[in-house]
Amino acid sequence: MSTTNKVAVVTGGNRGLGFEASRQLAKLQYQVVLTSRDEAKGKAAADKLQAENLDVTFHPLDVTSDESSQKLAEFISQQFGKLDVLVNNAGIYIDEAGNNSVLYAKIDTVQQTMETNVYGVLRVTQALIPLMKKQNYGRIVNVSSGMGQLHDMGGGYTGYRLSKAALNALTRIFASELQGTNILVNSVCPGWVKTDMGGANATRTPEQGVNTIVWLATHADGGATGGFFRDRKPIDW
Repeated sequence: MSTTNKVAVVTGGNRGLGFEASRQLAKLQYQVVLTSRDEAKGKAAADKLQAENLDVTFHPLDVTSDESSQKLAEFISQQFGKLDVLVNNAGIYIDEAGNNSVLYAKIDTVQQTMETNVYGVLRVTQALIPLMKKQNYGRIVNVSSGMGQLHDMGGGYTGYRLSKAALNALTRIFASELQGTNILVNSVCPGWVKTDMGGANATRTPEQGVNTIVWLATHADGGATGGFFRDRKPIDW
């Protein structure tokens, strides 16, 4: 079965930015594959969007698993025969609150964070890029953070900061290698958003947080690649 609509995958789509990005892309007539490690939560999220008459399908995805990533690629290949958009949103933030100085950062916390936030993105992107290359079209949006900016790097939150700085490097590497393929790869800092991760004191709504994500996901041919954006404007690495 194929689709005339563009097909988008959103990782970590069961809540927060991933859920809202799925909603906004589906509103733009994308066929959205909402993925989540937790099957029950992912299905519930997809059901909610389907109830809004949006074209959203759930598929399980554990970004830390090669097998899970390959199964997703096979599903998309069989169902749609192509992939147009990948939003790498799945991420964890597990640095200890309070005294989270780099002097006391636990290596296993850093490793776990890198496994999901960096290696997970690498693994899923590697699995799905062939579906973009097949049609010479793709938009990859990596959800990063200002906390990964080397230009403005501060202390604390070692695992999260390192993971987002590495994710930005990954964006640059993919963009460089995919020059000339019409697959555009960019990082976005969504700002401080009211989500489970951002907390209640955050200054932005999920709708505001996903605005630049959706803008990059729907970029015209010849658009920016290898960039880092906030509020639709390039920011320093």
